[in-house]
Amino acid sequence: MANTKSAKKRAAKSALQREKNRAARSTMRTAVKKVRKAVGRGDAQAAEASLAEAISTVDRTAQKGVVHRNTAARTKSRLSAAVRKLAK
Repeated sequence: MANTKSAKKRAAKSALQREKNRAARSTMRTAVKKVRKAVGRGDAQAAEASLAEAISTVDRTAQKGVVHRNTAARTKSRLSAAVRKLAK
């Protein structure tokens, strides 16, 4: 338990930031899931549309520092490859 005033403030701010990070990560995962579902259904048009949204969301999440930039790059690469494979 925090004893000093500054420690209490840090604990409160950390809790708020943790919630923001969880929300951002959840949004990213949902966007990625949308692409994977569209690929699974074989719907190339929906996959293309959701891919653009997912890439934007993943980039934003990485920029905020919620996920590592290499994780973001790997996720985008795998999604793009799956959509490209579907388009063939």
